[in-house]
Amino acid sequence: MSTSAGVVDGAALTEALQTASERCGRLTNDQVRALRRQRRGVATGLVGTGIAGVLACAVMLHQPATTAAPYTREVATRPGQRGMLTLVDGSTVKLDGATRVRIDYGAGRRTAELLAGQASFDIRHDSVRPFIVGAGSGEIRVLGTAFDLDLTGHRLKLAVYRGAVRFGSVAGQTRSVLVRAGYRSSLHDGAVADPERFDTTLPTWWGGWIDTNGMRLDEVVEVLNRQAGVSIAAPPEALSAVRVSGRFRIDRPAQILRAMGDGFGFTVVERNGKLVLRPNA
Repeated sequence: MSTSAGVVDGAALTEALQTASERCGRLTNDQVRALRRQRRGVATGLVGTGIAGVLACAVMLHQPATTAAPYTREVATRPGQRGMLTLVDGSTVKLDGATRVRIDYGAGRRTAELLAGQASFDIRHDSVRPFIVGAGSGEIRVLGTAFDLDLTGHRLKLAVYRGAVRFGSVAGQTRSVLVRAGYRSSLHDGAVADPERFDTTLPTWWGGWIDTNGMRLDEVVEVLNRQAGVSIAAPPEALSAVRVSGRFRIDRPAQILRAMGDGFGFTVVERNGKLVLRPNA
């Protein structure tokens, strides 16, 4: 799934205007005003249309990003479905299965909220408008960077791949930490963990892998349920808080769980089309 943002990208529009200007020369003031009116109509109406063909003869207007029309959109994926959302400033958001994200752009603001699941953000730098992401009780504030957020069960996990991120609670009730590229942190019960180094070259969920890194077993089940083809019942209370560490392929949930069961004392059985974790006697 590839999803367009629903309005014309500002950089693409500027490039089209500049090309047309070079072809046509300088226009009159009346022509420029007419094109500005046309730009306002085109910017909210064109999706996936060749802008250069519509604006065949124009002058570059130098519209700054901060003057873009307000824009709000919510995007969701189903289990097993992944997608990428391209935002109006060229930033991108990759969504895992069973993930929901709300985007809100306007004059002086760029905000997003991860409502469920896991998403990777690649944010274009804009010193005037920081990009702020809320997820659960956490808040992430950036200028331009690439990072991954996983909202699972009892915690929010952050991994930074480029740049740096200010990470803390939405209400600011606890300390925030600066998380740089190559480090990750998490937020649980309002407490932010000290950043720790990780290997950014290893494949992520987008490449079909999960790094459990001490996750609870019920959180692992939630992540596996984002994938298609299998449904896993929530673990019984006796197993839910078991901590799991390791890297696993997420396209083989039954194999993953059986391997974990060998080490943590549970059996995986299939019941009514669902995988069920049953503690060993």
